[in-house]
Amino acid sequence: MSLDQLSKDLLKLASSINNGKDSKEFLRKSGNKLKNKTLNVAKTRVNEATGNYIKSIKRGKVYDFKGDLAVRTYSTAPHAHLIEYGHVKKDRTGKEHGFQRGYHVFSTASKDFEEEFYNDTEKFIDDVLMKNGFK
Repeated sequence: MSLDQLSKDLLKLASSINNGKDSKEFLRKSGNKLKNKTLNVAKTRVNEATGNYIKSIKRGKVYDFKGDLAVRTYSTAPHAHLIEYGHVKKDRTGKEHGFQRGYHVFSTASKDFEEEFYNDTEKFIDDVLMKNGFK
């Protein structure tokens, strides 16, 4: 059994204890941490002339995704995908003037947050097990 599968199984155990309130709270806090990391990456990589892009970065609600609890960080800006993945620059006549490379804000932030999330998950699992008398 891999470490990832073990952590998923232990999170399921934690969600069954206390009606999953502890797990949902943990995921909300983790989502906020990911949102803050995403904001930091966006502020360092993207210039200020992007409209309301920085203000549009949000943390979603905890939801059920294929039997597991999940939370996401997203942008509500209609041009967020252009900033993330890049786009062809065009003038008003439709003439192309090169390609604007993407900043990959969300993918960079998620990679940077991965290690911290694993450490927080291990600590959360230890706390839940201690609280319920398993250790």
